[in-house]
Amino acid sequence: MDWSGLRMKCSEVIACLEKVAPRCFAEKWDNVGLLAGREDKEVNKILLALDPTSEVVDEAAAWGADLLITHHPLIFSGIKSVTTSDFVGKRVFNLIFQDVCYYAMHTNFDVMGMADAVADQLELEKCQVLDVTFQDEISKEGIGRMGELSRTMSLKECAKYVKDKCKLSSVKVFGNPDTLIDVVALIPGSGKSYIDLAIKKGAQVVITGDIDHHNGLDAVERGLTVIDAGHYGLEKIFTTYMEEVLRRELPNVQIKRAVEKEPFWTVV
Repeated sequence: MDWSGLRMKCSEVIACLEKVAPRCFAEKWDNVGLLAGREDKEVNKILLALDPTSEVVDEAAAWGADLLITHHPLIFSGIKSVTTSDFVGKRVFNLIFQDVCYYAMHTNFDVMGMADAVADQLELEKCQVLDVTFQDEISKEGIGRMGELSRTMSLKECAKYVKDKCKLSSVKVFGNPDTLIDVVALIPGSGKSYIDLAIKKGAQVVITGDIDHHNGLDAVERGLTVIDAGHYGLEKIFTTYMEEVLRRELPNVQIKRAVEKEPFWTVV
């Protein structure tokens, strides 16, 4: 359907979003879709963000956004009350009070967009799905990608390559910097639970986020090097990806990315 000439209702924007990343591709534990607001609300302004922080909710209200779309959901599990005394409830209350609809695209987008977007950013070749969560006669879909670098690199070179391509200030690396790398397992977000699968599929490095001390050391002992580019570092591409999609599909709607802000800072 061509939405370009319509006065958009929230339900119609949702139809567009679910063409990009259908909710059926989300993991069973996840919470995606319209989490707050009215499906019949007219949408003229959409704000995009990775996380629904208080700053993002305030920015959406101040800009007059009709719809806030984030990757990570504000509501993961059932809540018994929505009050301003609770750090989650306060944001839900503010969204509803300011009449800002709120939509989350999490693991459904991981499956249908995120991994391919980062693989393209890193110019990986011969990509295949790492963990297949859906398969039919036409395609395989799932979490993460296995791929090859365009040329053999040392682990040190590869780490700098990831840092530069993803426009990061730093990455954390486990393994001998001289290890030669061709085959990559890529899991944007938190990838430590996929280390076994990456090893099984022959990866020489896993590029992901949220790797802790013991996961990193254990991976190296098992012959797998690790580049931890950060949960935020790899997934921040969500807003630029969706901005491009929505500007193309909904040309009459104003699209804006929230102010980009790293979730933490370091002292050197």
